Amino acid sequence: MAAAQRKNPLRDERDKRLPRIAGPCSVVIFGVTGDLSRKKLMPAIYDLANRGLLPPGFALVGFARRDWEDEDFGQVVYEAVKEHARTPFRQEVWDRLAEGCRFVQGSFDDPEAFHTLARTVKELDEERGTGGNHAFYLSIPPGAFPTVLQGLQTSGLTDQESGGWRRVVIEKPFGHDLRSAKELNGIVNEVFPEESVFRIDHYLGKETVQNILAARFANQFFEPIWNANYVDHVQITMAEDIGLGGRAGYYDGIGAARDVIQNHLLQLMALTAMEEPLSFSPRALRAEKAKVLNAAHAVTPFEETTARGQYLGGWQGGEKVPGLLQEGGFAKDSVTETYAAITVAVDNRRWAGVPFYLRTGKRLGRRVTEIAVVFKRAPHLPFDDTSTEELGQNALVFRVQPDEGVTMRFGSKVPGNAMEVRDVTMDFSYGHAFTESSPEAYERLILDVLLGEPSLFPVNEEVELSWEILDPVLAHWAANGKPEGYRAGSWGPESANEMLARNGHEWRRP
Repeated sequence: MAAAQRKNPLRDERDKRLPRIAGPCSVVIFGVTGDLSRKKLMPAIYDLANRGLLPPGFALVGFARRDWEDEDFGQVVYEAVKEHARTPFRQEVWDRLAEGCRFVQGSFDDPEAFHTLARTVKELDEERGTGGNHAFYLSIPPGAFPTVLQGLQTSGLTDQESGGWRRVVIEKPFGHDLRSAKELNGIVNEVFPEESVFRIDHYLGKETVQNILAARFANQFFEPIWNANYVDHVQITMAEDIGLGGRAGYYDGIGAARDVIQNHLLQLMALTAMEEPLSFSPRALRAEKAKVLNAAHAVTPFEETTARGQYLGGWQGGEKVPGLLQEGGFAKDSVTETYAAITVAVDNRRWAGVPFYLRTGKRLGRRVTEIAVVFKRAPHLPFDDTSTEELGQNALVFRVQPDEGVTMRFGSKVPGNAMEVRDVTMDFSYGHAFTESSPEAYERLILDVLLGEPSLFPVNEEVELSWEILDPVLAHWAANGKPEGYRAGSWGPESANEMLARNGHEWRRP
């Protein structure tokens, strides 16, 4: 038997059939009355419990201004679970989870409310056996972070007790620009050490995103061509078919680039372009992502390599929809972009000369997120021109949502007497290949927080490097008028098409 195949009998190998189960702990949610909590966080916690991944004594604490008792909060969680949970409802699971539901009434600037929260947490340690292990989930606007963090600190809730842990979970956006991101990181790290800070980017919890690493590093036939010798360009798209009705308070003044490109799309780019890590330990993964972000920059001149737009009214899905400036809460002269596209270069040996096109937008043709690696054409085609006139470029496409999977596009002969070659696709879908449905991203990420597994969470350096890439583009846009209008249901402004056409490329139509 080859040495590489021998097993070390002394090696402690975990049975892969056994899931990792969180130890005794609680989750405290600030902003528990918001949409994120109701639609994602509470259902994800129930789904984890339903899958047997939470301890029997787990506790869930809500913190908000509402005049609720524990039972009222429990009813809110129950309704959220019934409406949005991924797994089937089981009464015995719910009854066990409901026993650990607690609610603390108070505002973020009320010191007494935080002292009440501290007493509640202490009681849970004694009644539920949570062992001093508590995660504080800040599902709140970034402007409230300093107040909440100060409240946690002054009430003693951040003190790491003997044998226990305290962790904080932060939702995006991680700042408004590089300067504010550094300030925010400084505020957070004054209260929690960096190893106790978990910055949520829910895209990194999706199965297909993690499958980028599996496809590249577990297989032999992708990695040899994963470089500038063979790759023509990379397109990373996050498109939504919905508008921004009712979200003006959050979105106006932020825009598509800050909301999506700075975090989601640059993280997807880093995973696509990174070198093979020494291991899949958090430190090794983060080091390789940081190398990519260090080597990356937005390509100039920005008037040719970027595009931004704002959706206009029109028809979408058989329904007449308003433009952004007709949406409630948006000023008639708002310059907030709902579409953003940038060109990024990664200046290293592997990717020199390969453009990475990143785009995101609202009210586009359909809801889809994908990473498309588009390969160069074969250097020589021994066919008549007419035989390959319908042949495009080979592509490997990772579909992140809505139908998770991977598609490979390549040329194949059309049946018949003539030698005609055209594009065909080979498709892998998670729904067809595996009997178990993919967990929601928040299930994976919340469980990782409770396990203290930080691999999928960006650290200070990654956040700040991403802002360094985007800040010059934002400054250019701020100095150059309004975004271009585009029709609802289309694929964005014409300037975005021109941006790729200058390099002889065109956007995919997913």
